Parts: sequence; C-alpha cells; structure tokens
Amino acid sequence: MDNTPYRREAADDTTKMQQQQESPKQPFTQTSLFWVLIGVAIVVVVVGLWLLLKTSADSRRRAEEALRAKEEAELALEQQALQFEYESLNREFDEFESQRMQITNDSLKLALEEKYNTARMEVERLQRELKDTKNKSAAEIAKLKSEIDTLRALLKHYVEEIDRLNKENQALREENAQIKDQNQQLQSQVSSTAERNRQLSQDMERASKLNVNGLGLQPLNKKGKTEKNVKKAKQFAVNFTVLKNVSASVGEKTFYIRITTPSADLLGGAGNFSFEGGSVPYTAKRTIEYGGDDVPVTIYYDCANNTLSGGAYTVEVFTDGYRVGKTTVNLK
Repeated sequence: MDNTPYRREAADDTTKMQQQQESPKQPFTQTSLFWVLIGVAIVVVVVGLWLLLKTSADSRRRAEEALRAKEEAELALEQQALQFEYESLNREFDEFESQRMQITNDSLKLALEEKYNTARMEVERLQRELKDTKNKSAAEIAKLKSEIDTLRALLKHYVEEIDRLNKENQALREENAQIKDQNQQLQSQVSSTAERNRQLSQDMERASKLNVNGLGLQPLNKKGKTEKNVKKAKQFAVNFTVLKNVSASVGEKTFYIRITTPSADLLGGAGNFSFEGGSVPYTAKRTIEYGGDDVPVTIYYDCANNTLSGGAYTVEVFTDGYRVGKTTVNLK
C-alpha cells in the first residue's frame, strides 16, 4: 500500500501547523524587545540620575561641612584673638592700679571700676560658654567682641581721666611752686621786717633804759659821818645819779642794790626781785619818782650786825629789769 500521498498530506499539514504557530509569534518578540530596551534605558537614566543626585548631594554636604569647619576655625581663631585682647586689656587695666589712686573722687572711681568689673565678668562668662560649646556661634563671638570693645572704651576713659588728673596735678604743682616761691619771698620779707623790728625794739629798749652815774659806796659811823675803818662802819651809803633820758618812761622807779663783800658774801637779804627770768636776792631797795631829768639817789644799808673786813666790795644797781650800774670799791 502506497502511503506516499498520505505522508505528503501529513507533511503538508505539519508544515501548515508550523506556519500557523510561527506566524503569530514574530510580532510579540519584537515588541517585547523594544519595551525591554525602553525599560533598560529608563533604569539606566534613573540610576544615572540617582548617582548624579547622590554625588551632587555628597559634594554639597562635603562643601557645607568644609564651609562649616572653616567658619568654626575662623570663629575659634577670632575667639582666641579676643581672648588675647581681653588679657592684654586686663594687664593694661591692672597697670593703671597705682595711677587710679590719683582719682580722689570716690564716686567717680567706684563708678568706673564697677562698670569695668561688670563688663569683665560678662566677658569671662561668654568665654566660658564658648569654651564649653563645640560649635561656635558668630552671634556669640560678636557679643564677646562687643563686650571687649566696652572694656577697651572703659580703659580709654580711665587713661583719659588719669591723663586729665596728671595735667591738673602738674598745674597744681606749678601753682604750688609759685606759691611756695611767693611764700618764701614773703617769709624773707617777714623775717627781715621782724629783724628790723627786733633791732628797733632793742634800740628803743636801750634808748629807754635808765643809766646811772657816780656810783659809789661809803661806810658811815653811828653819827652818819664817813668812817675810814670799814670794821667800825654802822651803815653803808650807796650813792648814784639817775641820768636824764627823754625816751624812758616816767613815774615811780624802784632801784635794787646788791653789796658783795670781799669774801663774795651778799650783805642783807631783804628779799628778791625778778631779773632775766630768775629771782635774785638784793641788799636794799628804794623807790623814787622819775620825771625824765637827772635825779640823785642814796640808798642806805644798816650793817651794824655784820662782821666786816677790809677789801674789795662790789656794788650793783638794778631797775626795770636791767642792771644799770656796777662798781668795785676798796675799803680799809
């Protein structure tokens, strides 16, 4: 049995079936490939964009971190510079400690010191806060700088105030020097005037001083006659004349006499009178009325109870606080 026609038909059927199966698959494969390529492209673009954005964000982040680090470094350097400036201002302020003592106005001194110390405490507080803070703030640094500027202004005010006081003190010293010179001149004039007055006073005293003349000592017997032998004398008569002196004051004048024996014993002991700041014993005294002209004076002393011997007897006469006469008489 010849199966050839059957096999041919079967082959033809198979071929048709294959064609029928292959024909619809061809368009599906091309479309899928297109969309796959589109998807891959989209993924590539997305990934690229993501990588680009990530790279840009990292760069921006690194740039921001670098900028922030730079700013912090600059702020730290500025803070350190302000710290040095603050310490320098404090040293200058302390150097003016002795000069601040020249400010005699206590209220002004206290006000200046209070302002400076308040500003200094604020600076120290800000410095502590900045030291404890990791990230420095430009506002905080600016505030610290403002407080230090306040310190600088106060220190400048101190310097100006001290300079003003120094100028005032210099002017006062110059004025005092002039016054001192004037005082020295006045003192010299006063001293010269006082010396002239002293000389005038002495001249007046000398001019007004009474003087005596003819001072003598005469032994007398019991009849009041001159006794040649002093051992037999009952009285001593002291004679002198008060000379004329128009410069002397007139009125009562008391004259004191002192009679000293050859053995340096004072006769008498009637009392004491003032002389050169001391109290001096005297032999006898007499008060007269002096009118400015010559006045003869005799003062008697009763020596009957004294043991007398020959030799040199000294007689002194005093009045108005002066010794106005002195003489020595040899008696036998």
